[in-house]
Amino acid sequence: MEQDTPEEPDLGDRLRSAIGRLYRRFRTERQPGSLGDAAFDVLTYLHKRGPRSLTDLSEQAGVSPASMSQSVNRLTSAGYAVRGPDPADRRKVLFGVTASGRELAGAARARRNAWLDERLNALSAEDRAVLARAAQLLDDIAES
Repeated sequence: MEQDTPEEPDLGDRLRSAIGRLYRRFRTERQPGSLGDAAFDVLTYLHKRGPRSLTDLSEQAGVSPASMSQSVNRLTSAGYAVRGPDPADRRKVLFGVTASGRELAGAARARRNAWLDERLNALSAEDRAVLARAAQLLDDIAES
């Protein structure tokens, strides 16, 4: 990996800060009074990826199964997720999104996308092209 050039000192720090601030800003673009951050992240993941086991969800989020159990219990109690058997191994339990969970996750995604699209559309075509390239590079880094 290349070191920061004299023209770009602390590039990693600047990127982490900007990404963190953007992520926190996205979190503000959802229904007031809705789920807490951890449960909402699980709901969003299930909405995108489909049913998952508690172990899968825990590993993906980097939390203990006990912590994840609290999040999925909130989701199931609120009617946003449901427990069901794993078709490959009926002894295991998978958590999936209900219709109301899909609606909540979809509405939040649409709201965040609308907020971001409005800001991106205010930029010049050149700046949008730079961000498109940066998005690809960030995806590549995330996958490495």
